[in-house]
Amino acid sequence: MTPITAAIACLFAITFCYATMCAGSPFGRCRKCKGFGYQLTTDRKGNAKRGKDCRRCKGYGRRIRIGRWLFNRAQRIYREGTH
Repeated sequence: MTPITAAIACLFAITFCYATMCAGSPFGRCRKCKGFGYQLTTDRKGNAKRGKDCRRCKGYGRRIRIGRWLFNRAQRIYREGTH
């Protein structure tokens, strides 16, 4: 097996695994708030407390994965084009 063929097979396997993950779990943790839904702040004593809701995920703590977003967009364009 040549190195190029092995690289293509590896990329295909990674793409297949990511597509499977997007189909099975379309939402991931928000990167900004790490899935909490809010920012952690500290009070004067240094104790952690709940801050404001995360603006990126609007307090849900979840974000849609890029692969799932692309799939949804392609599906919507196809559906609107055929009706």
